[in-house]
Amino acid sequence: MRILVTNDDGIFSEGITRLAEAIADLGQVIVVAPDREQSATGRSLTLHRPLRIRQVKEHWFTVDGTPTDCVSLAVQGLLKEEPPDLVVSGINFGVNMGDDVTYSGTVSGAFEANQHDLPGIAFSQEIEEGFSFKRSAEIAHDVLAELLLHPLPVDLLLNINIPAKEPKGVRWTRLGKRVYEQSVVEKIDPRGRKYYWIAGTPRWESLEGTDFMALSTGHLSVTPLHLDLTDYRNLEETAPARTTLEGLQWPGAEVAGE
Repeated sequence: MRILVTNDDGIFSEGITRLAEAIADLGQVIVVAPDREQSATGRSLTLHRPLRIRQVKEHWFTVDGTPTDCVSLAVQGLLKEEPPDLVVSGINFGVNMGDDVTYSGTVSGAFEANQHDLPGIAFSQEIEEGFSFKRSAEIAHDVLAELLLHPLPVDLLLNINIPAKEPKGVRWTRLGKRVYEQSVVEKIDPRGRKYYWIAGTPRWESLEGTDFMALSTGHLSVTPLHLDLTDYRNLEETAPARTTLEGLQWPGAEVAGE
């Protein structure tokens, strides 16, 4: 078993160090991670400049890019001759739940694994007084060891959030819903120019069966995800927008059947 580990907090973060150490007995661990923090980069892929890989120690490499870049370069370049069997991303400093998974660089590392027909698993840690990356890495090890008892589907994509306190158990969940009370804070720099901070206080809807509810009750949340973002309900239902749009025709276009 060859396990590729990445994250979005940077290669020198405690979360990735603890994770790589904890799962070393499960297979050969290769770390390819950003050289600096890349939080909230989502599935950003660097296309406007070349990327550089630097080895920092045996089986540990940095990339001056995003988590998506790291997985793509590792699978298609660095580890091309001996590709990994699994991609593990994390352990992120802070949870990645609900709608926020689309922002998350950590979750995007797992998403990119699926793009290369590899299972991907993302781990994120709830931050409260007394939390421990050492303990969450041990928990991640236990979860991975259990999953590896069975063959992993190449399209397996799991988003796992670890509570700050000792988990009461595991909950199989769906994504929750966050209501953003978001604002843009305007300030003035010393030269009199305006600059902005995007700020806000998150508020979660308390819905049963969601990742948020699992963590709020002290449970480990495991949410299966997939890359297909199609809204099949609205695709198949006869919505007013569908009826209206499918009736559009442009002059000069050939009409089917004529």
